[in-house]
Formats: sequence, structure tokens, C-alpha cells
Amino acid sequence: MAKLQLRIELSKQRLLCHEEGRTVKSYPVSTAANGPGEICGSECTPRGKHRIRLKIGEGCEENTVFVARRPTGERFSRRLATSAPQRDWILTRILWLTGIEKGRNRGGEVDSLRRFIYIHGTPDSEPMGSAASHGCIRMRNRDLIDLFERVENGTQVEIVE
Repeated sequence: MAKLQLRIELSKQRLLCHEEGRTVKSYPVSTAANGPGEICGSECTPRGKHRIRLKIGEGCEENTVFVARRPTGERFSRRLATSAPQRDWILTRILWLTGIEKGRNRGGEVDSLRRFIYIHGTPDSEPMGSAASHGCIRMRNRDLIDLFERVENGTQVEIVE
């Protein structure tokens, strides 16, 4: 079986799945409202080569709410959304990224892993195809479930402008 590689294109707000150099799947995403950037605290989406460090949430129901990478036992709902209108909800699954380029997205003030950069689910009411997150890569929950089944820990992820 060919190894899957992911490419996130910030300018197009798309996540592309590549096998043997060809695109086999494409998903709309939403990346950082603050644009690209690597500095801790910037709320920007880091660029460069990454890998999936950890897959979190296997078997959880769609719209499961996560806090600190753990399911809270809640399912996202309109009522819950009303209680925290400014919250950047992390739902359904998490693909936690680690940078592999020392000085660019790994180590010091530019470490993607320590910045908790994820590919994660978001409420269906949130727009896709436009930059609106706090730094992570947001996806539709059903798309994320599909992607989650296609990837493994160690899958290469390249984030480009």
C-alpha cells in the first residue's frame, strides 16, 4: 500500500492527500485568522514539514468535545455553543502535529508540538475555505473522521502558503 502524505495549502484553504505523487482526496479547511507564522503565542498556522505525532479520539462519537486532548464527556450542541461563544471548539478527533524542521517549526519559540498545533474537528456552523482558527487546522467533523482512518502516526504533513 502506498504511503499517504498530506499537504495543507493556506492560500487555498485545502488539505490534499497524496499517494505516489497524485492527489487522491481533497478537503476544505480553515486555518489561522492571523495567517501563517511559527512563533509561540502568535495564533498563526505554522509552515513547513510536520508529522502526525499522535492520533487522538479513535472511537469517539462525532461532535465529542475535547479539552487538553481529552474527551470531556460532552457532545457539541447549540446550547453548549451559547455558553462559550468565543471558544475555538475542538471536536471529534485530533491529529497532533510535530514540526520536523529544527529552528523553523521544531524547538525553542517555534515548536509546533509545544504550541499544540492540531488538525481537529469544528462545529458545522463554522466556515470552511476561509482562515478563522486560532492557529490549528479545522475540518468538518465527517471529513476529519474520513481523514483519521486514512492516516497513521508518522504521516508527513507539509503546510505551505
